Amino acid sequence: MWQGKKKLILSDGSEYVGVGFGADREVVCELVFNTSMAGYQEIVSDPSYTDQAVVMTYPLIGNYGMTDEDKTEALPLIRRFYNLGFNIEATEGTGRFLKENGIRTRIRGRLSDGSEEILDSIRAGYVSYVINTRAVLSGVHFEDGAAIRQCAVQNGVTTFTSLDTVRIVLDVLETTVPEIATI
Repeated sequence: MWQGKKKLILSDGSEYVGVGFGADREVVCELVFNTSMAGYQEIVSDPSYTDQAVVMTYPLIGNYGMTDEDKTEALPLIRRFYNLGFNIEATEGTGRFLKENGIRTRIRGRLSDGSEEILDSIRAGYVSYVINTRAVLSGVHFEDGAAIRQCAVQNGVTTFTSLDTVRIVLDVLETTVPEIATI
């Protein structure tokens, strides 16, 4: 799948540069807005948006957390979500790792440090997916992961605890995403 800089030119002549993904071609289409806080995957694969460019107005579409032992394996997967237009949230250690590897990330406080920012994002409906692997080898922050997964389930947010499952979901998302560009 192609990805790179694209330009959106409106009928009034204003121009916006962003990252495009999908086919590398010029199109004339209607620009529409979607204000949903969840359901990104349904919106980008909805055939009713054919010949339209969809602008997602909600600022947060993804949320991820992982153990230290999974960061290296998860990095290319998170990059794939990011390249699909998802916004990324993580606690400090993971967030720093992702930023160092070129992924813009919103840093959230850890539950074990007294912060409920991650839970607040989930409860507010800002999150489409949670990737939260369990610290099998270290056992560190076990309670944090359990609370995040519980909150996600209670709020109807899809939760992944296995990177293999994430890989499969990304394969599907990448084949169903229509030819739109993020701004």
